[in-house]
Amino acid sequence: MKPNTHLGVDLKTMLRKDRQAKTGKDYLGVLRRDVLCEEFLYDEHFTFVELPPMAPVKRNHKVYDGKHISITRRDDGTLRPNFKPMHAKGRFAIAQYVFEVYIELCEGLGLIEER
Repeated sequence: MKPNTHLGVDLKTMLRKDRQAKTGKDYLGVLRRDVLCEEFLYDEHFTFVELPPMAPVKRNHKVYDGKHISITRRDDGTLRPNFKPMHAKGRFAIAQYVFEVYIELCEGLGLIEER
């Protein structure tokens, strides 16, 4: 990085939400030098244009969403089962829960047709 200071410049800001740049707040955008500075002409103008916010990139595509599990596909093509929170209220039957998870895994992996 090559540090440099421009003294006495005019800076025009084109911000998306703020009317003026706030102290300590970072803005993502493009800074452009508008006027070419010659040896004795120091009427420098800069324009800063704030970029629109970028949409978040979805990392793992969900291929199955069941009651107990979801299955996502990673960028390399592998499938990953993800357990949802287990709600054990009242008369919780572990055998029934395990069987339902088994059915959802089979459905999500395409081993059996959906119910």
